[in-house]
Amino acid sequence: MASGVTSAASQAAAQGGMSEAGRDRRAIAQNFDQFLTLLTTQLQAQSPLDPLDTNQFTQQLVQFASVEQQIKTNEMLGSLLTSTRAANVSTASSFIGKRIEAMGREAQLENGQATWSLTLPRAASRAAVEILDATGRVVATRQQALQAGKQSFVWDGRTDTGAVAPPGSYAIRVQGLDAAGQPVEVSTTFSGNVTGLDLTGAEPVLIAGNVRVPLSQVTGVSQT
Repeated sequence: MASGVTSAASQAAAQGGMSEAGRDRRAIAQNFDQFLTLLTTQLQAQSPLDPLDTNQFTQQLVQFASVEQQIKTNEMLGSLLTSTRAANVSTASSFIGKRIEAMGREAQLENGQATWSLTLPRAASRAAVEILDATGRVVATRQQALQAGKQSFVWDGRTDTGAVAPPGSYAIRVQGLDAAGQPVEVSTTFSGNVTGLDLTGAEPVLIAGNVRVPLSQVTGVSQT
């Protein structure tokens, strides 16, 4: 009788652990105590005259150790993710009320101006600067030369028609040409005051007016 119990338990464990390893390991991980009880029952029920097959039992022990390690690894990863998120939230919170510089084309028009930083690898003797509203429509254009390196571009909020643009988020687009007529790549960053946070996603997002800035895109910070 004991041998029969042992054989049935062994067969169930072998089928669950070997033939359908992927699915059953997930099931075992969800019910760890049940798997441990199964092994204990096998040891208690085996007949001294007909003990459990050594190879099969070893395979089950290996699987048991693997499941245990997987559970501990998942727990450690969960703890690490929680700690990382808490650290990111703490870091992001420290930006509220400060002025940041971040990669991107959008800036907030407030108090009659919007400011971007333009960086060029070499001078552009001619550059077309376009300001676009939230719908992507060009509302203002400027023609000017740009020097090599980093420099500020300030838009006074005046459109091409002479009207004053309403406060809000605007994007910049720059096309530069050097003295030989070759295109010059222009990278843009903007400055804005952080007024809030969005913590609903995987990465904290800083809010500067209507502009949303992922924390990883911040390149500088200063007191307002």
